[in-house]
Amino acid sequence: MLEVKNIFCERDERILFSEFSFTLNEGEVLQIEGQNGSGKTTLLRILCHLTEAFEGNIFWHGQNVEHSREVFYHALLYVGHLSGVKGVLTAKENLIWMSQLDTALDRISITGALKKVGLFGYEDVPCHTLSAGQQRRVGLARLYLSSAPLWILDEPFTALDKKGVAEKETLIAQHVQAGGCVILTTHHNLNIPGTDVRKINLDECLTT
Repeated sequence: MLEVKNIFCERDERILFSEFSFTLNEGEVLQIEGQNGSGKTTLLRILCHLTEAFEGNIFWHGQNVEHSREVFYHALLYVGHLSGVKGVLTAKENLIWMSQLDTALDRISITGALKKVGLFGYEDVPCHTLSAGQQRRVGLARLYLSSAPLWILDEPFTALDKKGVAEKETLIAQHVQAGGCVILTTHHNLNIPGTDVRKINLDECLTT
């Protein structure tokens, strides 16, 4: 589904990646590992084409993303390491706003998604009054709404309790079992039911 070829990226006069390549097929989970500063978030932003500060090619179903961005973006759900919510909006309003930006999100199921992430009764509460964990769950509610086959998740378990972590692991398992694929970063020891997690350690790719 996804093919990454010969990625080169330099930051602060230091090469993060050189001739870095990998493939990702349907039904796979790829965990990106590495120490702080190894370039994990940078790599995810490159994969999402949120930065142009790299060389190399990214292909989605054989098509170069550079020439088919609209198709790729429709197939992609990206959740960054920040909550990504606007504090002045309610939880429901945030998801409505997100669904207007991303047509792969199902606007009809927003209330159900908030219930699934444990925010039943908080739908109409301004997000600036919520805890960091609750704000994180508002952003992660997109996982229950998205029909995108490719999920790219940066530290998706941050600020979640054990129950929340287990629920998201189960959701990831369901996604890949349905033919989707996931790339993620996390310091958490993953337990994805029925799924083998492939790992790439960026420390081994780091060039000083």
